[in-house]
Amino acid sequence: MTIMIIGLLIFLGSHSVRIFAENWRQQQIAKFGETTWKIAYSAVSVIGLAVAIYGFGQMRLDPIYVWQPPMGMRHAVALLMLPAFIMLVAAYVPHNAIKAKLGHPMMLSVKIWAFAHLLANGRLGDIIFFAAFLIWAILAFKAAKKRDRLTSAAPVSTTKMATISTVLIGLVAYVVFAFYLHTALIGVPVFS
Repeated sequence: MTIMIIGLLIFLGSHSVRIFAENWRQQQIAKFGETTWKIAYSAVSVIGLAVAIYGFGQMRLDPIYVWQPPMGMRHAVALLMLPAFIMLVAAYVPHNAIKAKLGHPMMLSVKIWAFAHLLANGRLGDIIFFAAFLIWAILAFKAAKKRDRLTSAAPVSTTKMATISTVLIGLVAYVVFAFYLHTALIGVPVFS
């Protein structure tokens, strides 16, 4: 579990710079350039995520159970992941009304994902893993909304086609992940 926690600290720590050290971040970008910052940030993030995922897998080999979730929670996760996938896609599809309305759908997607998985997992390692992401997403969303209030950006134009595409791509991604990739990548079937 220690390896997982180290990975989480690296990954979520690097993703928390905008929450706790925005001025320092801006100074580094001014000093080294945006491209250099993005390369360094990406490298640290990838390393942290890889370490966290490896540690997560190792933690599952010798789990410590805190509670046994009711079987029905797995159905709740499956249901909650549907809007999480749609919001994840909304972060990347330009001119969709979901992003225009919510502002930061990626962070909302992470909140739903983490909360849903806390409902259905009773191992200590799972609780630490998903709670860390949930806490990060709450703080990151709050910081992003504060930055939004400080800047007066022009309203983004939206199209029905972009919004419909967002929902359809989210649904397809959900089906592919739930029925095929979750078992292959995570080792746990969504529907069993």
